[in-house]
Amino acid sequence: MTDIPLDRRTDQIREALEEMIVEGHFPDGTRLDEVSLAEQFHVSRTPLREAFQSLAASGLVELRLRRGAFVRFPALEDVIEMFDVMAEIEAMCGRYAARRMTAEAEAEIAAALVGCEKAFAADDFDGYYHANHEFHALIYRASGNRFLAGEADRLHRRLKPFRRLQLRLRGRMRESLKEHRLIFEALVAGDEVKVTALMRDHVAVQGDRFNDLAAQYRRSIGAAGGRQKERA
Repeated sequence: MTDIPLDRRTDQIREALEEMIVEGHFPDGTRLDEVSLAEQFHVSRTPLREAFQSLAASGLVELRLRRGAFVRFPALEDVIEMFDVMAEIEAMCGRYAARRMTAEAEAEIAAALVGCEKAFAADDFDGYYHANHEFHALIYRASGNRFLAGEADRLHRRLKPFRRLQLRLRGRMRESLKEHRLIFEALVAGDEVKVTALMRDHVAVQGDRFNDLAAQYRRSIGAAGGRQKERA
């Protein structure tokens, strides 16, 4: 990682730690050891500490003065409530974007959709994850409301590890891509009512999707606890 720019190294470490946490590699309350992690990622402590700061902003890590960084699993109910708010914010972004879509914004969103399609065709989960983020970010920007776009981006970043976990559910990537295509069609058509409903349903965690995410989340926490017992 030494030849990679500092900000990109920080992003890579943050994403790796996010995945390790939500997949249960670190139990709730675990202190993240800077020395061993710096060795594992082959970096100095600077990008590692910056990654910790970013994880703290997402709520996955708690920074304690003179004690370090500790893993913090938010309650499932808190995660679901954040998804509820995110669904409404994204619905609003979609409605404004449909009303204010420019040719440039349409071309950018179309390119992001192609990125999603290519990643799905290649069964490239990480590629899809990043293309998915770009697709949503461009819709926020296309809303023409900088404050709304900023709030959407902040909450999106906070929910990124859980959206990543959700995408790993069987069939979810295919379903997500299908929803993206419908959203894009509604945006291009300027159908504010349709895109509002599509964006809300795309993000909302309800019914079977709630049960699947809840089961996956509990498995992650359970796996983390099991690893802790094995080490003990």
